[in-house]
Amino acid sequence: MISRRLFIIALGGVPLAACNTTVTDTPQVSLGNGANTFASDLHRNPQYTSGRSKRRELARETVSYQGNERPGTIVINTSERRLFLVLDNGKALRYPVGVGRAGKKWEGRAEVDGKHVEPAWSPPEEVKRDNPRVPDVIAGGSPGNPMGPRALTLSGGGQYAIHGTNRPHTVGTFSTYGCIRMFNEDIVDLFERVRVGTEVVVTA
Repeated sequence: MISRRLFIIALGGVPLAACNTTVTDTPQVSLGNGANTFASDLHRNPQYTSGRSKRRELARETVSYQGNERPGTIVINTSERRLFLVLDNGKALRYPVGVGRAGKKWEGRAEVDGKHVEPAWSPPEEVKRDNPRVPDVIAGGSPGNPMGPRALTLSGGGQYAIHGTNRPHTVGTFSTYGCIRMFNEDIVDLFERVRVGTEVVVTA
């Protein structure tokens, strides 16, 4: 079971949940070419540049996959800080991710239950307690928005999301309140490859 938490994001100013929350009804988004879509985002929002270093361990790459999950499944290994999208023929796409810090990590199974473009974000009480100066709502596309250009919300006993970031230096670290944080071009790439209903497996 996924533990309950209290995060909230919004789409187009309408609150919905992610990174520990409850989700309100939101339209499912289907976009065309991910690279073109992201190029448009970069033109409008320069903050979406990734800040990815050239270190090999932070590269997105195709690797061998020896697990038991079927193709199309997202597998997140929190100890390795890696997300795998299982492909055919014993392969997977591997992405670096930021994961929950001490006391915020979780494991379990869920499904992608929403795909959201430029989600706005409203911090939960836990975040407001730690950061009293954070605004009540941060608009989607804003440099201060921690969700980045895309978010995949997850089903389960609580609510988490896989999303982009305005703090790319934290990708590959234990730094979140439980959500899975990706480089912005990586979440756009993953967003284009998965659908609502995609299985997600999170392991310690």
